[in-house]
Amino acid sequence: MRVATSQLEPGCLLTKDVMGRTNRPIVPKNTTIQPVHIDVLKKFKIDIVEVSNRRSDGSLFIASKPTDQEEDLHQEMRSEEPDLPFFESYLAAVQEYKKWFISWQGGSPLNISEIRKVMVPLLERAVDSAGREVFSLHHYTSSKDYIYHHSVAMGLLSSYVASKMGYNYGEWIQVGLAGLLADSGMAKVSERITWKEAPLTEREYEMVKNHPTYSYRNVEKISTLSNHAKVAILQHHERLDGTGYPLGVSQNKIHPFSQIIAVCDMYHAMTSERMYRRKQSPYKVLEEILQEQFGRYDHKVISALVKEMTNYSTGTQIRLSDHREAEVIFVEKTNPTRPLVRIIEDGQILPLKEQLDLHIEEVYE
Repeated sequence: MRVATSQLEPGCLLTKDVMGRTNRPIVPKNTTIQPVHIDVLKKFKIDIVEVSNRRSDGSLFIASKPTDQEEDLHQEMRSEEPDLPFFESYLAAVQEYKKWFISWQGGSPLNISEIRKVMVPLLERAVDSAGREVFSLHHYTSSKDYIYHHSVAMGLLSSYVASKMGYNYGEWIQVGLAGLLADSGMAKVSERITWKEAPLTEREYEMVKNHPTYSYRNVEKISTLSNHAKVAILQHHERLDGTGYPLGVSQNKIHPFSQIIAVCDMYHAMTSERMYRRKQSPYKVLEEILQEQFGRYDHKVISALVKEMTNYSTGTQIRLSDHREAEVIFVEKTNPTRPLVRIIEDGQILPLKEQLDLHIEEVYE
């Protein structure tokens, strides 16, 4: 929705780049607005911006009443409101998950009918999307609401990857619901640990390692969840080399669904802002996964994730980690995260596989 700059509040989410007189945005889309951004927009005399009707924490944003002058600007630019964009539906689901999680903390059972009503349409939209929206969910994660964002994002990412691996509709819906509910058992862990703003002690970590078991107990009697989904929830922290938890089982005893959730869990956690860890670039994370995680995770799942995230064509616009804008010229199958690119500002050709100090920060639609 369009609002006047004076109506912005900290926590608002930009849905469109705010452009100045250069090719670079003054403030890029997906930015969570802070007071400094509002000051910058006013200094550049930006009157109207486009924002989500939900803040980054998922709560509704209701703009303050506009002045007569602002109302005139709105009138000039007003158009019919379209259906909710994907990310706004995602934020609404995060808000719903937060309500469910708080109720589970109070001892209420899972209401799978309510969960399916909210999540199944969103899982369908995720799978029908081109993927870019699904792989941008980390932009909206706030550290204070991380656990709610993380669970919804795990569900969406898991169903998307499962669909691309050839699983049928019923299977990727089950994978998505399992991804969503995999951390539901965290509601049984002490809030002091869940929201701790520093790394966990060894004893605290041992307590957290019980959450897959708690999650399994939450769903074991739900008939509309398949046994495959239930096992995936229990095993989503197991690793092929036997180093995972809660049971420490290894390769031939681990269900394939659990590996899809495990990889998506790791990817979203590493790319999201958390209480005690800063987020990383998705493409830098992909490189770390490719270099370090084979042997612990199913290579077919990792390959599917990498293929979908690096499915950019010639001419795709990107932003590098040094903030320069570029376009993709050529992609080598052996180095999908490091294509040959052309810098837009000066036309310089860069083979990223030889520029190890640089990585792709963002891929534009």
